[in-house]
Amino acid sequence: MTTQPAQTKQYKQRDHLEYPSLTMFQMVKRIADQYPYEVAYEFYGFPTTYRGFIRRIERAARAFLAEGIRAGDAVTICLPNIPQALDCFYALNRIGAVANMVHPLSAQSEISFYLSISESRLIVTADLFYETVEQAVKNVSQPVKIIVARMQDELTPGYAAAYFFKKGKDYLKYPDPQYGKTYRSFLMRGTFDIQLPEITFDPQRTAVILYSGGTSGVPKGVCLSDLNFNACAMQAREAMGMEFRNGYRMLSCMPMFHGFGLGINIHTVLVHGAKCILMPTFNAKSYAKMLIRKKPNFIAGVPTIFEALLHIPALKSADLSCLRGMFCGGDSLSVELKKKIDAFLKEHGATIQVREGYGLTECVTASCLTPRDTYKEHSIGIPFPDTIYRIVEPGTENQKAPGEEGEIILTGPSVMLHYLKNEEETSEALKILSDGRKWLYTGDLGYMDEEGYVYFRQRIKRLIITNGYNVYPGQLENVIDSCPEVAYSCVIGVPDERRMHRVRAYVVLKDGVQADDDCRQHIMDALKLEVAKYALPREIEFRSELPRTLVGKVAYRLLEEEAIKETQVL
Repeated sequence: MTTQPAQTKQYKQRDHLEYPSLTMFQMVKRIADQYPYEVAYEFYGFPTTYRGFIRRIERAARAFLAEGIRAGDAVTICLPNIPQALDCFYALNRIGAVANMVHPLSAQSEISFYLSISESRLIVTADLFYETVEQAVKNVSQPVKIIVARMQDELTPGYAAAYFFKKGKDYLKYPDPQYGKTYRSFLMRGTFDIQLPEITFDPQRTAVILYSGGTSGVPKGVCLSDLNFNACAMQAREAMGMEFRNGYRMLSCMPMFHGFGLGINIHTVLVHGAKCILMPTFNAKSYAKMLIRKKPNFIAGVPTIFEALLHIPALKSADLSCLRGMFCGGDSLSVELKKKIDAFLKEHGATIQVREGYGLTECVTASCLTPRDTYKEHSIGIPFPDTIYRIVEPGTENQKAPGEEGEIILTGPSVMLHYLKNEEETSEALKILSDGRKWLYTGDLGYMDEEGYVYFRQRIKRLIITNGYNVYPGQLENVIDSCPEVAYSCVIGVPDERRMHRVRAYVVLKDGVQADDDCRQHIMDALKLEVAKYALPREIEFRSELPRTLVGKVAYRLLEEEAIKETQVL
């Protein structure tokens, strides 16, 4: 029987927490031992209890062992938020393997890169993405087996039939037996006679690899430990300033390949005995429907999700008094949008305000959050417990005074171990300072006030955030510039009401090349092979030349300023 949430208590954030020497799996198992019949997650109306979840995890763990996966081996998970993704993630943790988390909409070449750099010999994906994954596997030097999950296998009969006739039937021909097998047949190998290994906790062991783009166009694998994730989960609950336990429900829409999705929407929920309501994709109408039907207590997402909700007719008369917390990250939340969301919440019976978090994949996700009952305009809040923020002269440890702008650096138990096979980038991001602590240099500019509130100003390095996803202009420019028609290019983010930014490419063609739709399509075709769908430019604009800096580089900031003025006029 599920207990109902009690009245939320008032909390004062503690400065220090005690972190148990447990793996992520052990943290969830501990909750399962306490509350075996509470629901761990629900998928389109089908609930899985914590006890059932542990059984599913251990069956998948035995199946991975049967496939030859051992402690230290990497397995790539290329799945949306479906039950098989949760099962595999914790199953790999159970046997000491590494979960290499990949966006299912990644381009073929990106998936090949992720498989190669992690040395994965197995990838678990959904039938929907099989064709891209199979082509990616063919371009990897080591042999990689594909495990293909079907969403309809986890749906109730009614939902399964509807999904089958809408989409599922189109993918039954996958996988090709030469490259892999279905998830069902994979699980059949996980027999009870396979002995699960003894669990060992090592705070220096890479348990998860998430990816953060590089300004050079090459993604960086962020190596994170059990301690990183567990600390983040415990800190996040403390920073939320409220109870977060069994009986509470989180609408888990943010994807698992994203630190925000995996760290907050999934792991933080499960290690405190609450319930994840899984959503494999975001659609404003379906999200609104889930809000009304499931009455979650917590929702977390990017500004574009919450902005979209303001315009959904179904929510016009909805009662949102169920909400105990609404958390926004992945991009800056403008003061204007916050005011609109807060007014919307009040009009619909909620007694909360939307709260903004700040963080990076290099520290799992958020490490700073605006307080529950107070708000300072433009502030991204105060640091999590055991996390220290400083503002320094960029690249140094010379500390700035309150109110002075500099680079944001931070230290704490959620800071990554290192970048995967990239000592140069690791040494730039992680520095042991004179206090003996390991500090993460964020590459972001900001300041702190006298009360310790942090303010984000801008990124030192180029970065576009669209729909909450990071897009690195250098990656797109590398592809565009490799096209035979192109002389050079520049990619920027243009302010957009719905996406916060949309991607625009400015292209200068070689002499004699016609700037027409065929040329534009050739460039887009090249990009689609190398770049994830969410990062593709919405616009390709041809120019005879682009503005230059005094040292001859393309002046992308002038193009950004031009685009801002353009949107203001419109």
